[in-house]
Amino acid sequence: MLSQDSLAKIDREIAKYPEGQKRSAVMAALRIAQEEKGWLAPETIEFVAGYLEIPPVAAYEVASFYNMYDLEPVGKHKITVCTNLPCALSGGVHAAEYLKEKLGIDFGETTPDGLFTLKEGECMGACGDAPVMLVNNHHMCSWMTKEKIDQLIEQLRAK
Repeated sequence: MLSQDSLAKIDREIAKYPEGQKRSAVMAALRIAQEEKGWLAPETIEFVAGYLEIPPVAAYEVASFYNMYDLEPVGKHKITVCTNLPCALSGGVHAAEYLKEKLGIDFGETTPDGLFTLKEGECMGACGDAPVMLVNNHHMCSWMTKEKIDQLIEQLRAK
């Protein structure tokens, strides 16, 4: 179900834990699977669970709890906007509304061209940089004004 390259990466993660503790690599294994597949379909989650020798429900619990895991297909660029209270008080809600208007989608939706998916996120640990956004789970964007959002969207469109 996963490529040999992905399985080798998962094996490297498993090796970081004591013998018999494969389950400890579940977060990393799900991340690796998502990187390969683009999202975590039920059969992908079940495959990861089997590979780690844990019950499928244990992998589902992790995949459904953390918003970095996508349980449905997403666009090429997933933008997660923090709307927790500190960010909300510092412009996070306004930045989210501007982004929704600019992209023509709401949270949990993908643009018709498949380029952007917009997600609402929980605290990203950068309250002093609010409003903050996370692009594709890896690139943190801070102090997101309308101008910076415009620049970000144009840069992502060009990729």
